[in-house]
Amino acid sequence: MSEYKIMVARQRKWMLYLLAIFVIGAGFTPYVQIFLGLLLGTSISFYNLYLLQKKVDLFGEAVTSNQKVKTLGTLSRMTAAILAILIAIRFDAYFHIIAVIIGLMTSYPVIMIDFALSNFKQSHKKEG
Repeated sequence: MSEYKIMVARQRKWMLYLLAIFVIGAGFTPYVQIFLGLLLGTSISFYNLYLLQKKVDLFGEAVTSNQKVKTLGTLSRMTAAILAILIAIRFDAYFHIIAVIIGLMTSYPVIMIDFALSNFKQSHKKEG
């Protein structure tokens, strides 16, 4: 398996862990509205991460085969984020809007933390 596909699998796994934590938080804490907002935002963030990873993979294949390069799907990811905000505004009794916004941004720290951890592990493999 290529290094890129391993990285994609790791990032998806971490996003699923976060989603599971938010489900548990919504079920067992008194902060249901906040955890539901985090769950909604992180679900859309996970979908956007999936779309981005798929588009980057297709982009890489197009570049290596000298084909025309398509867009990375920014409009579809922005539309999904807007949809999450509209759902949170419409059903404000169930979703905390700030938590939804924070949830929408969760894929970016996951990507950065995954990158830092993989670099840390690789640097220790080279030393040892």
